[in-house]
Amino acid sequence: MVTLDDTRTRIIAAAIKAVRQYGLEGVRIQNVSELAGISAGAIYRHFEGKDQLLVECFTYVDKQAAAIFEHLKFNPLLMLTDPMGAVRALWIPYFRFWTSHPDETVFYHRFRDSTFFPRYDKSRDVTYFKTFLGMVLAFKRVFPRLNRLNQDLLWLHVLTSTVMYAKYVAEGILPDNQETEETVFQLLTTGLSGYLKPEAPQKPERK
Repeated sequence: MVTLDDTRTRIIAAAIKAVRQYGLEGVRIQNVSELAGISAGAIYRHFEGKDQLLVECFTYVDKQAAAIFEHLKFNPLLMLTDPMGAVRALWIPYFRFWTSHPDETVFYHRFRDSTFFPRYDKSRDVTYFKTFLGMVLAFKRVFPRLNRLNQDLLWLHVLTSTVMYAKYVAEGILPDNQETEETVFQLLTTGLSGYLKPEAPQKPERK
């Protein structure tokens, strides 16, 4: 679990909750102050203003999501015996993180869909996703066909769709049950199974 100074953590948690209530554009420092039980002046002692606070909130949630993969038992052998099962074993805990953190999910979805995100995304540090990226590389080594996919589009599809469906669960639009998990997983991975096959060895050319 990501830990910060207690006061900063209270402010960040309150800001995330405030964004869910008032929207990303509509939220004000005063809203955060009221939810955190901290004066607006105290907030400004920790953050320069609303924009910096929102960026800190996103980074805080992003690091928590990345930490999910730090605690998973990744079995490389499962990739060979049950490739889709291996993908599912990684995806389900990630999806459940979002469905069990409704305030964070709504905030994260709104931030990524805002004008804040493109500016932030150009310079953000994502080294905390090192473990997850290592898992991705393992899949690509075993299944070279994955390299034929546009990687940016693939992960954008998986990430944004996962968070979007989790937001629907958080908002009560979709039920929070196993059927929802299975349906969303099938929707996200349709077409992926064709790439999760080892390359056939090339036959030597006849001289």
